[in-house]
Amino acid sequence: MPRYVALLRAINVGGHTVTMPRLRAEFEALGLSDVATFIASGNVLCTARAGAAALERRIARALAAALGYEVATFLRTGDEMAAAVAHAPDAVAAEGGTLSVGFVPRTLTVAEQRAVRALGTEFDAFTFAAREVYWRSSMGVGKSKFTLARLERAVGLQATFRNVTTVRALAALMADAPPPARRPR
Repeated sequence: MPRYVALLRAINVGGHTVTMPRLRAEFEALGLSDVATFIASGNVLCTARAGAAALERRIARALAAALGYEVATFLRTGDEMAAAVAHAPDAVAAEGGTLSVGFVPRTLTVAEQRAVRALGTEFDAFTFAAREVYWRSSMGVGKSKFTLARLERAVGLQATFRNVTTVRALAALMADAPPPARRPR
């Protein structure tokens, strides 16, 4: 059975607080197995028989019903997470910059990539691979004028971002087989 990481948008941000035990319980109620969460920002590892596209929709519907608000859901396999890490630009600004990985539902078109690049500044730059957007900010995400909402308006798609450190940790967890016996936080 395939193992996935679900990257959830709007978990423990913007006033939407969800405990990790509750989030695990919601996934288990869907019949998913080997459910584990990683840090309290909407990263859920699980095993399922279903294909990714159908499972994304099923999880999103179930979470919206259970939590009372829309939760965009992006599933990736271990191989896809490893590829996301492999494609991450090597150099993050030495002067304290950050690299974040944005997950979108499909590969962006050339026109959409151009629209995202137009959001760049002297401090913010974007690159793309598969269904990921790489945002490099030399000033740090907290000081940047770029926002998730601006990206979503530019391309008309929902997205969620994770720091590259989190993406690397998730890829490492996904590489472990079988799933860890101890639940990561």
